[in-house]
Amino acid sequence: MKLFLKLDSNILAKKFLEEKLSSFNLKFEIINASEILFLENIPTETYEQITNLLEEYGFDIIENQKNILVQKIKDAIIEMVFSEDAPNVKSSVYLAEKLDHSYGYLSNLFSDVTYTSIENFIIIQKIERTKHLIINENLSLTEIAFKLNYSSVAHLSTQFKNTTGITPSAFQRIIKKRREIATKELN
Repeated sequence: MKLFLKLDSNILAKKFLEEKLSSFNLKFEIINASEILFLENIPTETYEQITNLLEEYGFDIIENQKNILVQKIKDAIIEMVFSEDAPNVKSSVYLAEKLDHSYGYLSNLFSDVTYTSIENFIIIQKIERTKHLIINENLSLTEIAFKLNYSSVAHLSTQFKNTTGITPSAFQRIIKKRREIATKELN
């Protein structure tokens, strides 16, 4: 028997962090999947234990201010793209207001640190959301394009094909075929 799972990595990360960090008997608040506020000073030895534990599970502690801001940019973009109440504003305005820096500064910093542009990161996230919506929701491409603030289905399709190598319609057919095969295997 196969189980098909839908994974929300943010919820998973938060639950994991809550579980692991509570064993240290420290007061903390998880702001989001990549930001923890400790409400008390952490002894050096405990800090090293926390760092080792987190690294063991693929978490890296970011200590450089530029990298922290880049992570906040990524988090804001993911929040913007994956939110059910996605703001209907330009991403440049959204990021500048949310992070209280000019978009020019954020864009230059992001490119310097990641070697890609904010626009490319947004496109990648939108395509991931599109795949998620195709797999998990019964939405038409028109509905998906509207939901993700694309100007048209053609624009969504072009970005999808440029990123994945196939059209969203072809992706839908692949998913449908896989479901049919999985259903036959269950019977």
